[in-house]
Amino acid sequence: MTKIVTVIQARSGSTRLPGKVMMDILGRPLLIRMVERVQRAKLAGTIVIATTTEGSDDVIEELCKKENLPCYRGDHEDLLDRHYQAGKLYGADAVVKIPSDCPLIDPTVIDKVLQYYLDNNFDFVSNMHPASYPDGNDVEIMSIAAMEKAWQNAMLKMEREHTTPYIWEHPELFTIGNVLWETGLDYSMSHRLTIDYPEDFAFIERVYEELYPGNPAFGLSDILHLTREKPEIYEINSKYAGVNWYRNHLDELKTITSDKTKKI
Repeated sequence: MTKIVTVIQARSGSTRLPGKVMMDILGRPLLIRMVERVQRAKLAGTIVIATTTEGSDDVIEELCKKENLPCYRGDHEDLLDRHYQAGKLYGADAVVKIPSDCPLIDPTVIDKVLQYYLDNNFDFVSNMHPASYPDGNDVEIMSIAAMEKAWQNAMLKMEREHTTPYIWEHPELFTIGNVLWETGLDYSMSHRLTIDYPEDFAFIERVYEELYPGNPAFGLSDILHLTREKPEIYEINSKYAGVNWYRNHLDELKTITSDKTKKI
């Protein structure tokens, strides 16, 4: 039996939207709203909040204690170390990486990626290489052995900060699988369900207001239907669709091309 530990990385010190994980969504912190969604995934296993040792993140540890959630505190910039140490601490055979800026993530997408990993013999599986799901449904799972190899060998700051690039940038060292959206569509550059800017929060808040009261388990199809029925909701943060962290590292990344990101 594979023991899965799902690590949700969270911190208070976002430069573009400070304190975003603690922002209120229908009376609960955004981080807790996201945890509620990850908990609906049948295969998520042990869910751990991995934050930093910075004093500004004491509030996250306190929230975890209040909500009875496992919390690991580690390096501020070395997220590869943070994920690896959290995985080891909780006895993981496989570690799932889901960033806390995905509060609209669909639990069925999480299960689809994790099931694909469990059914096959890959070191690493994601739904991001290539991406097809709307941004904000980011799921990556890797064996603890693959993570340890990356932890031992990754040298670039970018590789440490973003946890997994050493793995998916070295297909000659790791067996890598990918899950494509079953619709056959690619909304990865056109639909944004993640949070990094005030407009993203406004979008997420509106989605919750529209869908959560009648259907707390709303999923990706519900969100897309809502944005088709009410295009003004889609427009709230559409100018940031396709903007992601790749844009700052195109000179370092070997497997990512400029058409996979957009500059602001």
